Amino acid sequence: MGDDAQNLLYHSLAMNSRALFAHFICLVALLSAASAQQQQFANLGDIKLQSGETLRDCRVGYRTYGKLNADKSNVILFPTWAGGTTEQLQDAIVKDKFADPAIYFVITVDALSNGVSSSPSNSSVQPRMEFPRITVRDMVETQHELLTRVLGIHHLKAVMGISMGGMQTFQWIVAYPEFMDKVIPIVGSPRLAPYDLVLWQTQIDAIMNDAAWKGGNYDKNPARAAEVEFGDLFLSTPEHFNQSTTREKVMQEIAQAPAKAAGSDANNKIRQSQAMMALDVSQPFDGSMERAAEAVKAKVFVIASKTDQTVTPGPAIDFAHLLNAKLLVLDDNCGHGAPGCEAKTIVPAIAAFLAQP
Repeated sequence: MGDDAQNLLYHSLAMNSRALFAHFICLVALLSAASAQQQQFANLGDIKLQSGETLRDCRVGYRTYGKLNADKSNVILFPTWAGGTTEQLQDAIVKDKFADPAIYFVITVDALSNGVSSSPSNSSVQPRMEFPRITVRDMVETQHELLTRVLGIHHLKAVMGISMGGMQTFQWIVAYPEFMDKVIPIVGSPRLAPYDLVLWQTQIDAIMNDAAWKGGNYDKNPARAAEVEFGDLFLSTPEHFNQSTTREKVMQEIAQAPAKAAGSDANNKIRQSQAMMALDVSQPFDGSMERAAEAVKAKVFVIASKTDQTVTPGPAIDFAHLLNAKLLVLDDNCGHGAPGCEAKTIVPAIAAFLAQP
């Protein structure tokens, strides 16, 4: 993975943190017009959520890469990370080939509440905090509807995803265990660890306790400085972060953050954070991860980062052992940014796993 692409992936995982748009602009300039895939939308109508509430006029964004073969056996689903969009996934597919579009028909999907698919920021019938709480399972249900009802696809070669995309991947194998042959969750989790819950709740509190939030009816996104600070603290590691910036630069960026438009929509971020916090693939099995693992039919390749401080690796590693899954634990100082730092290791390993019968 080149330096520009590595930086894009790294910063995107911070939920559109301080340098995302600068890197994204650079990436767009590098990609040829032919490589860009058109944003598409599926209108799913009203969707019944796990909570019992209804998500009205649900719309899901997606992009496709590669060619669908005659028997539809080469389809890979690739949902987005927290705060990320399918537009930001282009480089991972087209350039770095986490899923090679010369071999596979890759469908990238915008997760609910990312600002492209139905979200607090774009819903006309359930705007802002009227937008109901969603779960990762709800994200998976809308993707299942997209595949089966809109695209006519009833089985997948694989599901894969990074960060919250990895969480959706774990949810897929429990919710629809026979729908895919293989899954590859990358720095994801089947159930967030206690440390992770504190991290996401603290970010929610920073938004809601900002006077500018106004119960979600803000004029300008609140907690901009806090978003930069959280991204700096948890996305990387102290060692990696201290090597990549200076004292002067980091304080300048924090000071300038409130005046910048870049960053996640606060209400979108709240709803996605709550969805991740509620994730627990063992819930239908009375809290037993052992029973959840027994329900899985697909072949699983778990990729975790030993130094990850955003989605701590323990739950994914433990679940991988219960599944007798293939496991790759990255051991560098990149933390949650390991998929970018270690792309030269990850991409061939994924290709080999997908090529196996």
